[in-house]
Amino acid sequence: MNSSVAQLVYATLQVFTFAILARSLLTWFPMSPGNSLAQALFRITEPILAPFRAILPKIGMFDLSPMVAIVVLQLAGGLVLNSAR
Repeated sequence: MNSSVAQLVYATLQVFTFAILARSLLTWFPMSPGNSLAQALFRITEPILAPFRAILPKIGMFDLSPMVAIVVLQLAGGLVLNSAR
């Protein structure tokens, strides 16, 4: 894989990782459903989180899909960078 393409893919995966992290942190604070930041983060991250949420069971009121998605995104990023070498 071309180094610049690998860097672009890696950067995109990092953006998704930070968006998922931000979405998870925002759940700790009361926000109106009409908040534009919350809506944007939902639209960006839901296509990534939905498949994990369908597979993983909820443990009480905890949703583990963001944690698993971040781990998968980080592993994919590492594979992308290693394939560019």
